[in-house]
Amino acid sequence: MMDVVVFVIAAIVVLGGALGVILSASPVHAALSLIASFFGVAVLFVLQEAHFLALVQVVVYAGAIVVLFLFVIMLLGVDRFENIGFEPLASQRPMAFVAGGALLLLILGGLFLSGPGGDEGSVALSGQPGAVQPIDADESNIEQLARDLFTRNILAFEATALLLTIATVGAVVLVRNEGAEDLVVDEPGSSAT
Repeated sequence: MMDVVVFVIAAIVVLGGALGVILSASPVHAALSLIASFFGVAVLFVLQEAHFLALVQVVVYAGAIVVLFLFVIMLLGVDRFENIGFEPLASQRPMAFVAGGALLLLILGGLFLSGPGGDEGSVALSGQPGAVQPIDADESNIEQLARDLFTRNILAFEATALLLTIATVGAVVLVRNEGAEDLVVDEPGSSAT
């Protein structure tokens, strides 16, 4: 009974945080809502007795990535409201729809064309048939997770790293200071006058 109560509370936190990310007009509030959502997911991992994944969820995602996004948001001064009706690149939206559609096709292709399930498990987008190995009781969960992540699911791991890098660069490009003076960067050993 207690598991159900914790699950419902964590699910409300996750969904509320997700809605806060989507509906918030302020980037800082959206990032803080994302942190709340990540903590809710960590609680759900603890309920499933996946303590390592809960730790990674809190330390890596809530503790590092979102804090990095908050740092970039604060550093670039995008914590103010801006006119989103103005589009500096005219072809930006159609290109975004095409890229989103291609990504959706790739995801659906990976889901539906990955092969049959069964005792061997389904074939991942980058894996081989029979790549899933039975669980070895002598190995720790971390070793098993690392083997699965860096063999059968290496393409998904690398794509996630690439998407996070693109998101950070995209955030910087979107908030560049148009029409303002460039930042003055001092050379090492000199002082700006």
